[in-house]
Amino acid sequence: MSKTREEPRRARIAALERLVKRYQRSYYDGEAEISDAEFDRLWDELKALDPDNPLLKKIGADSADGFPKARHLIPMGSQDKAANPEDFRAWAAKTPCPSYMVQYKLDGASLELQYRGGVLEQAVTRGDGAVGDNITPNALRMKGAVPALGVPFSGGVRGEVVMTREVWRRKYRDKANCRNAANGIMRRKDGAGCEDLSIIAYDAAAVGDDSYFSSEAEKIAWLEKRGFTVTVCREFCGAEEVIAYREEVAKGRAGLPYDIDGLVVKDMRTDMADLRRARPEKQIAFKFDLEEAVTVLRAVEWSESGATYTPIGIVDPVRLAGTTVQRANLNNPDMIRALGLRLGSVVTVVKRGEIIPKIESLAPPEQAAPLLEKLRAAAAGEGAGERDIEFPKICKSCGAALEDGGTRLFCPNADCPKRLHHRLEKWISVLDIRELGEKLLRQLFESGRVRHIGDLYTLEAEELADYERMGELSAAKVLRHIRSPRRLPLAAFIAGFDFEGVAELIMERVVQAGFDTLDKLRAATAEELAAVYGLGDLSARTIRDGLAETAAEMDRVLAAGIISIAPPPAAETQPLRGRSFCFTGELRTMKRGQAEERIRALGGSAKPSVVKDLSYLVTNDPESGSAKNAKARSLGIPVIGEEQFLALLENPGADSGCAK
Repeated sequence: MSKTREEPRRARIAALERLVKRYQRSYYDGEAEISDAEFDRLWDELKALDPDNPLLKKIGADSADGFPKARHLIPMGSQDKAANPEDFRAWAAKTPCPSYMVQYKLDGASLELQYRGGVLEQAVTRGDGAVGDNITPNALRMKGAVPALGVPFSGGVRGEVVMTREVWRRKYRDKANCRNAANGIMRRKDGAGCEDLSIIAYDAAAVGDDSYFSSEAEKIAWLEKRGFTVTVCREFCGAEEVIAYREEVAKGRAGLPYDIDGLVVKDMRTDMADLRRARPEKQIAFKFDLEEAVTVLRAVEWSESGATYTPIGIVDPVRLAGTTVQRANLNNPDMIRALGLRLGSVVTVVKRGEIIPKIESLAPPEQAAPLLEKLRAAAAGEGAGERDIEFPKICKSCGAALEDGGTRLFCPNADCPKRLHHRLEKWISVLDIRELGEKLLRQLFESGRVRHIGDLYTLEAEELADYERMGELSAAKVLRHIRSPRRLPLAAFIAGFDFEGVAELIMERVVQAGFDTLDKLRAATAEELAAVYGLGDLSARTIRDGLAETAAEMDRVLAAGIISIAPPPAAETQPLRGRSFCFTGELRTMKRGQAEERIRALGGSAKPSVVKDLSYLVTNDPESGSAKNAKARSLGIPVIGEEQFLALLENPGADSGCAK
């Protein structure tokens, strides 16, 4: 491969490595920044560009707990999800089954118990799905662990480690919920508390014998006979029966001894090849509807992150998805105005993905009236009246008047100390300069020595050594890492300057749309940026204003000669650059995700819907009257079949007679 082709490829690999490491850390710290699907896309792209990359073999985040790593016998990947009956019906139509095995989807931590000759050899946490932590001593202390099966079975038994609600109420109410408590305890090095956990089995697979089990029902019966506690299972013959059962279970789940967050629906016929897939096709997680509750908005706190003030609603305590909720997102000032919220309003709170509480709306009158009456009776009117919500007007850090942009309340002062410090933190995070810790950065900032990113590149070892708990060796190490030459992708470079709400993944979309140099970005108008798919007016204005505000600082950083921006990939390495594809229906030769990765590897882009600037709609039924086909024809977008699509992948320079 020529040098002109190799350099952009290596730059992209380096960017992917950094992103994967960062998002792995945030996931294992319990503060995931992106969805599983977005993470999978980054992982798959890295695998496509560099199959032998060491990061792909170093599974999971760096283990701080000291447990040895172990590989799973069968991948423990993510399941497809159906959020509502319509999604489930669509899956059932694609995956016809004579009958379904339907199990409770336990809300705990997955574990694989590995047996050799019928004796437990090791117990492995899910980890990343391929490799996890070997926590065998801890697992043996849990209820439901079976050290010996009584038969010469070699293979894996999958189970969920759960804590019952009764145990949580008695001993662990300081933890947010049963799942969080179970996750923390099972990874304790000393094993303390593992006796409060239970293993509930739901699957099994024999090594080297795909015919050991012929059906999912046979597996469950075998597990029970071997002494395991198994999850609740039912058999149904049609999709509508499963949907009705889901509704029945959802109504009664509050009375269960442990938390569940949906059902797992499987083809009753065991298919080991499907089970070995990273994302099995013949099973799906049929999630419950969002749980909601009605409560009273008592106060609004304003969380400060950089320049932005974000409203957080303080509500009367209410139980949601196994946790007590007292704080709920309000997003921005426009949401408060649009919902007509006031202090004392009766509101509906939901959990998005059963993780983040959010105030969804004012409660319907029939739900609000009884609660208001109860409040008036209990407190003779105290707290039942409504008052306007007051918005902050002055920045606490610099005293400047805050600007209410509707979707954002923020400090417009470019020299606001809180804003400057947050930008430094973001830059250090993007470049992954771990040696420059939070405490040292705070000292440098408060002393006035480092107020801007460019100041980092003027530091000397002698002055660093004078700061608290540093010394010459530590100072030299910090400086060495700061001054290590870096060639950053343009998207990462811009993201490091902390434009509010503009993450690296958003900037990648902008770069892929053709704004692939700093000069092109600076020359772009807000209208041109807003035309980038998935961006919108607000993000476009934020990027445009941010570039203007930080222009001098960016130039200063680049002039130091330590940080540089990687050039855009050469045209010959991205022959599909500027072309976009949307898929409808199933492909015969590959999965849709694989097709999208191949497009991106060649510089093209994949879009989820038909939009006016789409290059091609790919389908195996071009004559179909589907909504996507009809919209593509109305916009004059070429509709191509799978063979034409494959021809484009093999010979991207040709248009197969399909180009617009």
